[in-house]
Amino acid sequence: MDALRLWSLSSQPLKHLIRTTTTTLKRPSSSSSSSSSSSSLVIRCCSSTTTTTNPGRRNRRLSTSTSTSDKDAVRAIRLNKVEELRSKGLDPYAYGWEKTHSANHLQDIYKHLGNGEKSKTDGVSIAGRIVARRAFGKLAFFTLRDDSGTIQLYCEKERLADDQFDLLKSLVDIGDIVGASGSIKRTDKGELSVYVNSFAILTKSLLPLPDKYHGLTDVDKRYRQRYVDMIANPEVADVFRKRAKVVSEIRKTVESFGFIEVETPVLQGAAGGAEARPFVTYHNSLGRDLYLRIATELHLKRMLVGGFEKVYEIGRIFRNEGISTRHNPEFTTIEMYEAYSDYESMMNMTEEIVTRCALAVHGKLTLDYQGVEIHLERPWRRETMHNLVKEATGTNFNELGSDLQVAKELILKNLGVDLDYKYKSSIEACSSIGHLLNEVFEIVVEPKLVQPTFVLDYPIEISPLAKPHRRHAGLTERFELFVCGRELANAFSELTDPMDQRGRLEEQVRQHNEKRAVAISEIDSAEDKREGNDESYEVTLDDDFLTALEYGMPPASGMGLGIDRLVMLLTNSASIRDVIAFPVLKIQQ
Repeated sequence: MDALRLWSLSSQPLKHLIRTTTTTLKRPSSSSSSSSSSSSLVIRCCSSTTTTTNPGRRNRRLSTSTSTSDKDAVRAIRLNKVEELRSKGLDPYAYGWEKTHSANHLQDIYKHLGNGEKSKTDGVSIAGRIVARRAFGKLAFFTLRDDSGTIQLYCEKERLADDQFDLLKSLVDIGDIVGASGSIKRTDKGELSVYVNSFAILTKSLLPLPDKYHGLTDVDKRYRQRYVDMIANPEVADVFRKRAKVVSEIRKTVESFGFIEVETPVLQGAAGGAEARPFVTYHNSLGRDLYLRIATELHLKRMLVGGFEKVYEIGRIFRNEGISTRHNPEFTTIEMYEAYSDYESMMNMTEEIVTRCALAVHGKLTLDYQGVEIHLERPWRRETMHNLVKEATGTNFNELGSDLQVAKELILKNLGVDLDYKYKSSIEACSSIGHLLNEVFEIVVEPKLVQPTFVLDYPIEISPLAKPHRRHAGLTERFELFVCGRELANAFSELTDPMDQRGRLEEQVRQHNEKRAVAISEIDSAEDKREGNDESYEVTLDDDFLTALEYGMPPASGMGLGIDRLVMLLTNSASIRDVIAFPVLKIQQ
């Protein structure tokens, strides 16, 4: 127990890196702890100053990384402490603790307390994680963090019963979750503290926390171990608190307009409502493939057929596609549908939702996103796709005619010789004038739509679920909302003609199957077949949805809004992974 005793006398807080004088790391054990002084153990604490064998040397901070060997050594020492607690009749993993206050609540209640003053009562009980410690002589100071904030624990030997102070100094580590009760005092230096008269270790931490000077900086590890990320970087937890506030505000907003929340199936017999590669699973009892939903649209429309007039769902969506700073295979949307309205009303609703969420999070409608000032004051710009493309390229698609090849040549000429090869290829691959218009929009216009902009009236070829435009042939009554160069929402005047809908979906399936056949023919190896191609998945027709339309769906508008991207905007987050607590990641090699 020599190594443990030496650790107990250390006053340093965070990671304890155990090194022998021969630089070989050894785990403490009953045999090694009684070894000769030539391999004596020295405890080094990354979080503050460093205890060394030479007291005259200047203290240094250690590096941010903790090797597996270091962690194993620390874990071994802490496991010994677990056993020591149990040997004293103390449970290192408690069943509960009666809290009376949170850290921030105490900071607010006693903000009037002057330096050196004490409260007159002992009625305070608090619990949380220890994130820093200092101990010397008959005094020990701990910083405790709960989900509201931090507060100091002021521990004095004479105030604690029996050997509690010695137990506290020797057995409480950075990362432990403890409960403490006592009165409140403000130190002479102005630090509000719980003046402890009793404490308990509620959960003994076995692994060291990251260095407090550098935090957890490895981006991949932050995403994989989000629980450590939130401990080491408290501001990360604030993002998810703001996310919860956004979701709550969305619900309050739409329900104030009379919408009812419903739930639709995640497992579906046909993946519809969007064009995307689905995740496929197999149901053993039914003996059939099922798909994780790629949208909630078609089932929500069934609710309108059934008699509901205003419905919405906040739900997880699954698309078996690429991962990027804007895309995660599972993400959250709100989709909402309102009978007897058109896409104009959904523009107003979208503005209402986003502005209310911004006010709930920031209290204002001007915010900073990655160094750019975004103005959310209403009304937002509304412009057609045709006009935006004409502004950016000088090409008026209304004057191009129907010759697709001539249109492609003109577009390539107008965009110039410096156009990236992949963009040239995507333009050459367009199968219609409508697809070409959309491709030029995505290449040239979309990245420049920084301030909130509603883009109106999309080509019918890329909008199979939207109603034909009542004034412009070949277009639909559809809009997308763009902010900071990315799509935030998508909405239609919904198609209610069952025969038109069937024809469009069948054409979509036909076109996809043609691309799929080409993609499959280009796959040579079995491995390639397994990995697949963007077009190699199968698309099925949702006949039940088409049957529902034949019973009659009222005129309606619908809108889908990406909650993850909205939270990115409102929390100034550069990547979608920053706003999803546990994003999908590649397997570590």
